[in-house]
Amino acid sequence: MSIGLNTERRELASSIRRFVSRHVSMTAVRRVMETPEGFDREIWRQMTEELALPAIAVPEIYGGAGYGYADLAVVMEELGRGLVPSPLFGTVALALPALLASEDQGALEEYAPLLASGSIIGTLAWLEDDAAWGGDTRTAALRGQHGWRLDGHKSYVLEGQAADLILVSAKAPNGLSLFAVAADAPGVVRNLLPGFDQTRRLGRIELHDAPARLIGEVGTGDAILSKAIDHAAVLLAAEMVGTADACLDMSVEYAKLRKQFGRPIGAFQAVKHKCAEVLVGLEGARAAAYYGAWAADDNSDELPVAACIAKATAAEACFRAAGENVQIHGGVGATWEHDAHLYLKRAKTSYILLGDPSYYRQRLADRIGLS
Repeated sequence: MSIGLNTERRELASSIRRFVSRHVSMTAVRRVMETPEGFDREIWRQMTEELALPAIAVPEIYGGAGYGYADLAVVMEELGRGLVPSPLFGTVALALPALLASEDQGALEEYAPLLASGSIIGTLAWLEDDAAWGGDTRTAALRGQHGWRLDGHKSYVLEGQAADLILVSAKAPNGLSLFAVAADAPGVVRNLLPGFDQTRRLGRIELHDAPARLIGEVGTGDAILSKAIDHAAVLLAAEMVGTADACLDMSVEYAKLRKQFGRPIGAFQAVKHKCAEVLVGLEGARAAAYYGAWAADDNSDELPVAACIAKATAAEACFRAAGENVQIHGGVGATWEHDAHLYLKRAKTSYILLGDPSYYRQRLADRIGLS
């Protein structure tokens, strides 16, 4: 397994970048982010049917392409570069890794082909109102005559409004477990939550005696979630690398064009330093993200450590790149008409999503025995 960009991955990156340039311009992003669903169904159809993006990391035995997370990281980087609003992250970075981590063959045979084809949108719901990424779960699961039933709620669910398949963590009598819930099942109520980043939708899901299917074994929820979120953290890191790279490109381009005192502002040392420091952080984040993707594909024991490093490093690099982009653009960078604020909002929400850098540093310290 190779780390980073080989010839095939460079071609994949180029094809995704061309697709985004043609079909998901920033004008299109602004239009879509104002819609109730938050993404364009026709663009999603093209991403699933023509590009087969959800199938990339799905094993071939379940109807996928079987390439893996290193290739998927390339896709996420390019989509992050364009701030593409789509349910891909929830489907392949949250729902799919959770299913694979469960090793539930029946569930994989039923759901993985549907996720791979884009026939259904998936997500993972484990947070509650306290928004503690590693916090306690109060949603209850009880087994009755007609199967499992869930009572409780989940908050900050990525694509909670659009998902067809919701994987929910809940407390069963024998411990935390994972359950599959159909979005249209009786007892399921979904509400859109207001978000800082208009290009990414969050929802709140209420479960009132909702029918559910157990995924994996009872009591294995913690292990499944831990492994799934490590995979999600790596893919989010790759997405943030793309966002940071776009911010750096915008900064450099503007620094070449904008003149003060008869010279481009890029000629001034203060602006040069800003761009150089962003580049250093970006390259470190890129290396960490691709190493994490390799570890995810290789089923390496290093994934729990690599995922923490990738998420913390990329979050800080992305947020810095987006912030410096606004600073270099000056007053125009803070206006609604300019795209800089959209990148800053994505950078900030991605910084927090799945846990902020301090959370991942503590998680890293726990995993390597320093705490």
